[in-house]
Amino acid sequence: MFVRLLFLLLLALNLGAGAWLLFGRSPAPVLPPATDPGVPELRLLSETRGATPAASAGARAHPLAADVCSTLGPFTTAADMRASLQALTPHVARIQYREEQVSRSRGFWVYLPATPTREAALGEARQLAAKGIDDYYVVTAGDAQNTVSLGLFDDETNAQKRLAEVQHLGFHAKVKQRVDTGPAYWIDYATVPGAVFAWQTWLPDRSDLQSEHIDCF
Repeated sequence: MFVRLLFLLLLALNLGAGAWLLFGRSPAPVLPPATDPGVPELRLLSETRGATPAASAGARAHPLAADVCSTLGPFTTAADMRASLQALTPHVARIQYREEQVSRSRGFWVYLPATPTREAALGEARQLAAKGIDDYYVVTAGDAQNTVSLGLFDDETNAQKRLAEVQHLGFHAKVKQRVDTGPAYWIDYATVPGAVFAWQTWLPDRSDLQSEHIDCF
């Protein structure tokens, strides 16, 4: 009798467990979205690896405008250039300097051409003195040896006046521009489009300088 009751009890338990497994399991809950409406879904890096990122539409449609580049100079000494470079640097996007070898005028020389001998040059000098011209110099060495120098002038107009004066007295005077080669410096700078920049603001005493547009560097 006891064994039969135990068997029936176990059978009832098995039937109850089977019914619960078959009909009693609740459906899986629906999870709420991970983000608020309108916010793009976040993905792990491993989920997007290999995908090509979309380029920025703004970057494609509106490329950066080119800078505006200019050059300023010439500066005759390195120290002068560096002082101006330092004054301009905080106010521009980029800046650099260049050095070039250029020909410069060193004035205009009025002279009597060289004679074959020193004695002949001294003879011309005495003739000049006899006609009231005493500001001359007989060159005694170098490429211009036995030449009688009649003056070196910064201004060509003054040189031409001196030339005419001596020629009027019957001398075969000439004038020649003296030229040598030396370094000159330029400052190249870049400003952003639309920026208001005037180099004269930072170099107010440099009216001798000139500025012009160049290709950007």
